[in-house]
Amino acid sequence: MKRILKIAALVVLVLVVGIGALFAVTFMGRQPLADGQEVGGGLRVVVDGFSAIVMIPMGDGRVALVDAGQDQAGEAIKAELSRRQLTSDAVAAILLTHGHSDHLGALGQFPQAQVMALEAEVPLVEGRAGSRGPLPRLFPVSATGVKVTRVLHDGEVVTLGTASVRVYAVPGHTAGSAAYLANGVLMVGDSADISSDGSLLGSPWLFSDSQAENRTSLTRLEQTLVADGATVTAIVPSHSGTAAGLAALSDFARRNK
Repeated sequence: MKRILKIAALVVLVLVVGIGALFAVTFMGRQPLADGQEVGGGLRVVVDGFSAIVMIPMGDGRVALVDAGQDQAGEAIKAELSRRQLTSDAVAAILLTHGHSDHLGALGQFPQAQVMALEAEVPLVEGRAGSRGPLPRLFPVSATGVKVTRVLHDGEVVTLGTASVRVYAVPGHTAGSAAYLANGVLMVGDSADISSDGSLLGSPWLFSDSQAENRTSLTRLEQTLVADGATVTAIVPSHSGTAAGLAALSDFARRNK
């Protein structure tokens, strides 16, 4: 019996070490997150564990969030609201880059906020469908309790008080992954990271539906931004530091043509 328990413990240890190694390989070489970073136009990065949220001022004492972090209590978000002398009621809108759980955490803390996501992402956000990535597909599909109250579409502009947010579909990390451009700040969720040398990386294999589709989406996004003459002063991912301007995305697009 003791021998069986020792073998079982060894198997568990090997699995834990293996998963830890996979995570390390997946995220090593990324630029670290910077809590409280001002990224332009009044937008500010709020770090919640290993995820970043962006707070967008809407005027009249209201704000919008891009994603809701991993902490269900929303302590990091509430701390930033307090710094602005605001309460939770000030959060009027939450734009989701995608439906993985580490981006939905604090949604329940802001029941008055509109919850927005691309149409293709709604089933994942609400827990009616699962992801196809190597790791996420192992988890059962279950209702999240989240209700998307406004469905978004590629290319539309959402007016949030004094802020205008353009929506871009960037499928690949998930079926309905979105990027948002507001006040020159391009928020890309998990569709990209910034490496320690400042270059742009595509979505991580371990958590992504399709890296090939992700690369195509990022290349198309760069082409659309350039064709539209859009001003991009910063690129903000959810799990790494930021990059100034559009250069990192343009270089990525050139490398992946």
